[in-house]
Amino acid sequence: MEKRDNREALDAAALAGDILLASGAEIFRVEETMARIAKAYGVTSSDTFVLSSGIFLTAGSEQEKDFARVRHIPLCAARLDRVAAVNQLSREIVAGKHTPGEARDRLLEIQKMPPKARIHQVLASGVGSACFCFLFGGDWLDSLAALGAGLLLYLYLLYLVKGRLSKIASNISGGALVTLACIMLYQWGIGHHLGEMIIGSIIPLVPGVAFTTAIRDIADEDYIAGAVRMLDALLVTFCIAMGVGVVMIAYHHFVGGLVL
Repeated sequence: MEKRDNREALDAAALAGDILLASGAEIFRVEETMARIAKAYGVTSSDTFVLSSGIFLTAGSEQEKDFARVRHIPLCAARLDRVAAVNQLSREIVAGKHTPGEARDRLLEIQKMPPKARIHQVLASGVGSACFCFLFGGDWLDSLAALGAGLLLYLYLLYLVKGRLSKIASNISGGALVTLACIMLYQWGIGHHLGEMIIGSIIPLVPGVAFTTAIRDIADEDYIAGAVRMLDALLVTFCIAMGVGVVMIAYHHFVGGLVL
């Protein structure tokens, strides 16, 4: 019975780590949560090694049965709601409120948590674009134009792309789309500062959470994971800039004159 309980405890710890890493949590958070869950259920020999795209969990001693698990976790978009839910569950586990089986069932529920409704994501993109445009120095008309471009961006990503394009292609085309939309609105007299309009509109594409997480990993001396996440964030940023630049160069070539 004890060996089975230990395996259930390690299964729960491994599943918690899977969810956290796939949701964009920092490496130290993943390792600490897995260790706390295992220790709370009496497993003292567990050892974890976490990278940005993989988890290695082992356990075993004279008193505890050997256990090993290796999981590949691809880089995904951040899901802070799942991270918060796992954090809360881990606190409850440490407080002794859940058995290993109950914890695993709860983790499976967290893993299946649906994302925000698409309409909410579209509205958040539009409102966020407008607010950032205003923060970067745009006036109310610039913010209105950024609102429209931000709405168009997520309508494109959620309803047209829908996973058909790679991350690189999605960010290049998304950056190009909002830049084209802002230029058209600017030429129609909707907006006074094109630069601020474009900057506000591309903010929903910027990987701010990934960039921040990469810095925290590097600060915690998880250099490999931090470097991988930093490279991924910089690649996304470069793709956005490429999409914006291509449209700006094409506009300058065909229309002439400076648009900024």
